[in-house]
Amino acid sequence: MSVPPPAGSGPTYSAQRGARGMRVLATAMLAGMAALFIAATGLVEMHPAWGFLRAFAEAAMVGGIADWFAVTALFRHPLGLPIPHTAIIPRNKDRIGDTLAAFLRDNFLTPHVVARRMKNVDVAGAIGRFLAQPPSEGRLRQGASRLLADILESLDEEQLGGMVKSALAARMRAIDIAPLLGQTLEAAMTEDRHVPVVDGIVTWAGRTLDANEDLIRDMVHQRAGWILRLAGLDERLAEAIIDGLRKLTIDMAVDPAHPLRAKAEEGLARLAANLQNDPETRAKVETWKNEMIENEAVSHWLGGVWENSRAGLLRAARDPDAALAGKFGEAMRQLGETLQKEPALAQAINQFARRAAAGITASYGSGIVKLVSETVRAWDARTVTDRLEAAVGRDLQYIRINGTIVGGLVGLLIHTVEVLV
Repeated sequence: MSVPPPAGSGPTYSAQRGARGMRVLATAMLAGMAALFIAATGLVEMHPAWGFLRAFAEAAMVGGIADWFAVTALFRHPLGLPIPHTAIIPRNKDRIGDTLAAFLRDNFLTPHVVARRMKNVDVAGAIGRFLAQPPSEGRLRQGASRLLADILESLDEEQLGGMVKSALAARMRAIDIAPLLGQTLEAAMTEDRHVPVVDGIVTWAGRTLDANEDLIRDMVHQRAGWILRLAGLDERLAEAIIDGLRKLTIDMAVDPAHPLRAKAEEGLARLAANLQNDPETRAKVETWKNEMIENEAVSHWLGGVWENSRAGLLRAARDPDAALAGKFGEAMRQLGETLQKEPALAQAINQFARRAAAGITASYGSGIVKLVSETVRAWDARTVTDRLEAAVGRDLQYIRINGTIVGGLVGLLIHTVEVLV
């Protein structure tokens, strides 16, 4: 069943009225030339000048009628006569749809064409400018928010989450963490930021000792000989050990220059140097890092990072006013400034956009082309003809007017040459 094109796809009422007015003017000019030809023919015997007017009017009628026939033949049969090669548009509507679809496919919807055209599109710059200075209101702001929310909700959550976790894990594997840890520890020791850590370890050791006095007594009792147990010396030995350890932790806590604290700091300094320069230590840290990444708990944590990020983006997309007014909005503005200032990041995003557009074209380009062809085929031929004629009718009627004037001038020129010769 034939259906008309969707509402809004045709010309406006003003365009239709303008085309109708030009058609009336062109027809009036043709009728005027016919009247002038009849008058000049009757008066040509009175004066030779009427011959020039008759030649002008005659040629103008020929030119006007010829152009009227050409213009009319595009959309219908002139005078209703089934003349061959007329009513071109309604008769070839399906072929026009196929040709239009092929034109779109060959010139727009092929991956290499899309990729070539996308080279001149600065997607990262546009995103950066939008994020750095988001519009305070308007359709662009609401439309961008709605588009972002729709995209996030339409993406396959499990597949995308796996991609994000894989990307994060790959990024963590690529980082050489040992030198970073060494530099961090070295900087902390230079600024004495390690002191609270050492104090905390000493405090923890004292509390652990207090909580495990019975365990120490049992260990001493089990390892003491029967002679010591018989004499009751194992209890005194255990108390001496506990008192000595307690005194050691107290002295370390109150004396910043305690020898054991100095030894601990020396060990930390050696660890910082080994993390940066010792291949064996760096290899051990790298192995530990990879084992930690493979751990199931870390995998769940990476998944939680993505889920929290996605949920935050969805909340922000659904309520851009609240999001852009808080910390998230400030982060987005900083991201926008970064996209404009970091060429490497912008290049990476633009490259991703090109690949994504080319991929979408490769996957869905043929479907879009088929949709265009089938849609045009489903349109009603009369409706298509009327709307196309109304859309370009004003210019087509100018062809008739110009044909009438140019034809008349050519006829006048020929008559002038004839008279002179």
